[in-house]
Amino acid sequence: MNTNQIARIASLVGEPARAAMLLALMDGRSLTANELAKAGNVSPQTASRHLALMVEAGLMVVAQRGRHRYHRLASGDVAKLLEGIMQIAGASAARRTVVVGPRDAGMRRARMCYDHIAGRLGLAIAERLQADGAIRFDGEAGQVTDHAGAVLQPWGIALDSAPQGRGRPYCRPCLDWSERKSHVAGRLGAMICAHCLDQGWLSRKDGARALAITAAGAVALRDLLGLALWERVTSDAVD
Repeated sequence: MNTNQIARIASLVGEPARAAMLLALMDGRSLTANELAKAGNVSPQTASRHLALMVEAGLMVVAQRGRHRYHRLASGDVAKLLEGIMQIAGASAARRTVVVGPRDAGMRRARMCYDHIAGRLGLAIAERLQADGAIRFDGEAGQVTDHAGAVLQPWGIALDSAPQGRGRPYCRPCLDWSERKSHVAGRLGAMICAHCLDQGWLSRKDGARALAITAAGAVALRDLLGLALWERVTSDAVD
């Protein structure tokens, strides 16, 4: 392992403006350099230098679309790295204050974590799927069981046929930095998130990570999760 490369990545992520730009991409969007400059509160020229360094280091990728160049996180691994740093930062803050994670109730209830659902809703989905025997978490690993297809059928989700163990993990636990438990990430987590958005159960505003649960979503998700889990999702109490 190249310790110099580890130090380089750490220094890139550790600079406040660059950290703000990376976090702006945590909801899976692609943003222009000007949009990221505003997120980092720096000039476009400064942002351009920061972005070039992060693209070179493999933290971001850039794609040309017409006259614009759009930046996004390079992979789910980068999002996982950022989520881990947020978890450690939250733990440090917890020694100074009782409240951990975001203070905004909407962010705590449901938010984007790269391309999957975090917050209380993400945890409730993970708990429901584990209780129903669809998935298993074992440390840093996750597994989709033979029962998953039947469990997810009422959700309206059909599993794809890509084998587990190749490419991006099909299912993995992702430690939720506000709730300190794991929600569902990997391809399955992305499928669930996309399905909830496509069905109109969740909605999102441009420039925000928070996910709003619609009236139709409240009915559907309450029925799918069960009343006990649903009450935990909708509670605004801070643990």
